[in-house]
Amino acid sequence: MMGGMAESTREWYLRAARELAATSSRQVEWCRGVADDPRMIGLLESVPRAARQPSLLFAVAAYLGVPAAPYPAWADAVLARADAVAAELPRRRVQTNEPARSVPLAVALARIPGPIALIELGASAGLCLLADRYGYRFRSSEAEAVRLGDGTPVLEAELDACLVPSALPDIRWRCGIDLAPLDPTDADARRWLEASLPPDRPERLARLRAALARASRGTPRVMTGDALDALPALAAEAPRGTSLVVASLGTAVYLPPADRERLLAGIRAVGARAVTFEARSAVPEVRARWDALAAEGRADADASFVLAIDGEPIASGSAHGDRLVCVRPAGRTGTDEFRS
Repeated sequence: MMGGMAESTREWYLRAARELAATSSRQVEWCRGVADDPRMIGLLESVPRAARQPSLLFAVAAYLGVPAAPYPAWADAVLARADAVAAELPRRRVQTNEPARSVPLAVALARIPGPIALIELGASAGLCLLADRYGYRFRSSEAEAVRLGDGTPVLEAELDACLVPSALPDIRWRCGIDLAPLDPTDADARRWLEASLPPDRPERLARLRAALARASRGTPRVMTGDALDALPALAAEAPRGTSLVVASLGTAVYLPPADRERLLAGIRAVGARAVTFEARSAVPEVRARWDALAAEGRADADASFVLAIDGEPIASGSAHGDRLVCVRPAGRTGTDEFRS
């Protein structure tokens, strides 16, 4: 997420080092190194502020062939390509397209009567539009592991038993919206998506490659457009007899504040159900409801991501959806997780 305008580039990278602690130790090291390196600060401040985003810098560096080395060698390699880095940063946007976020999507869709017509906002290469075509292995401390689907990749997650779906969603129609859609069959698009992953998370790279291979056998449609502006026309294409669902999976954080404020209202306006799996504070309506639940002792006040249907939180989880915890029912408080 882009820092506030009063935040210096150095402060931004120090904040990112804290935020990336659970994601990538290598990127934490790079953030701290950049923060204390006047050469790198100078390079970053030669480009527009929006292009200084830490995750974007790391992705552009990898895309341009910078090896994933300890900071001194990594920084020297970046600076050796300074002109190319400065030219590429403003051209690109962060597009990780994590297929594991299909897990919270599948959990939510199991609670919405089908068949489903699915629209994803900020769909990138459309990998989460294929949630019904992957395999899943759900683990729970309360029950035996559940395996659904026979597709690849197999997405593994630890869920409270109350969240485990009994079947894959029945998706009859699907389409995404993105400012700059990526074609999963295009070699350069695949290269960019791979470059956008942390270098010390090989399991994510393997998962991405398997999802791209699956998408290349039946490429989902992703149209070019602004998420909310393009939504009404696209929603009108959804087949009759389906439940129209609009999903936002880690996208809202990149929207302007005004669009975050009107996100759920815009989805309701086209007669759709809303599924959001976003950072706790990204969608104001969800944040307000989550804060109320936390005040009642029914939810974790420090949750990373929140899964909600129509603005109503149902679970919290890790940023990539491999761990989901139920909102505790009314009357159940304390730190123990809900057990069905």
